[in-house]
Amino acid sequence: MKLELIAQKLGATLENASPDVEITGVATLEEAGPGQLTFLTNSKYAALARTTQAAAVIVSPDAAAEGRPVLRHANPYLAFARALELFYTPPQYEPGIHATAVIDPTAKIGEGAHIGPYVVIDADVEIGRDAVLLAHVVIYRGAKIGDRFFAHANSVVREFCELGDDVRLQNGVVIGADGFGFARDGGQGWHKIVQSGITRLANRVEVQANSCVDRASLGVTEVGEDTKIDNLTQIGHGSTVGKHTMLCSQVGLAGSTKVGDNVILAGQVGVAGHLTIGDGAVATAQTGIPGDVPAGATVSGYPAIDNRQWLRAVAVFHKLPEMARTLRKLAKGEEKE
Repeated sequence: MKLELIAQKLGATLENASPDVEITGVATLEEAGPGQLTFLTNSKYAALARTTQAAAVIVSPDAAAEGRPVLRHANPYLAFARALELFYTPPQYEPGIHATAVIDPTAKIGEGAHIGPYVVIDADVEIGRDAVLLAHVVIYRGAKIGDRFFAHANSVVREFCELGDDVRLQNGVVIGADGFGFARDGGQGWHKIVQSGITRLANRVEVQANSCVDRASLGVTEVGEDTKIDNLTQIGHGSTVGKHTMLCSQVGLAGSTKVGDNVILAGQVGVAGHLTIGDGAVATAQTGIPGDVPAGATVSGYPAIDNRQWLRAVAVFHKLPEMARTLRKLAKGEEKE
């Protein structure tokens, strides 16, 4: 594909390059060779951008080109993502039902569905048009699912859950498993609390491998439109997650947590139950959140504090041994006096 055509498709501006250069693929800065496209979004990799063998680099409007062929775009990472789509075609699944699939007669499945080997679809399920269910997917009874549902192998949607359009489940995802609800039985044991609610995922939600969104004990566990949930993430029963939010790998939300819109919880963030995280908040990796987080705040550490304060505290932490030695010396000096 000609570089000029790629620039047009990406909405990028071509600079220092021939429009007729043939591009054959996309690669990283380190691995790109002649005829390939790459990108730069982090200034710490600027040196690699100067030495890369790529035919052109996608950069921001203010990045230094230094005479190298570049494609300027307001959002280089998004442009790179779209460039990948120009060169990679994922597997396509033709409509049809595999002979080993088990589908209850009362289930309703829209046109264009691909139902793979050993899929099980229980009674009163409704699935919209153009669904793809790969091997060993299980849809429990009464689930309601919108158009263009894509379920990778071994994912599960439990009874009566509701999924919108364009929902994507990666391998091993469980939507609507029982919430972790138990009450002391008066002795040494626990009495299981019936989890009578459901889980609801809005349009364009993606849940990645081996993550769980538990059903509510009462009411709904809800995930808002366009929210993305990474691998090994746990959303506790009765929680609410807003729109356009990102929960990274190993995030854990205890029950009845309320997470707003456009929130980012980085890897291994843990959130106590029955609290609220405001719109636009960010928690950096391994933050422990025991209380409410205001909208727009960036927090770090445990217990979570303002990120700038945490950075100052971490800087001091490395000096504590030296400070302790100084204090001991001062104390000894006072004892001698």
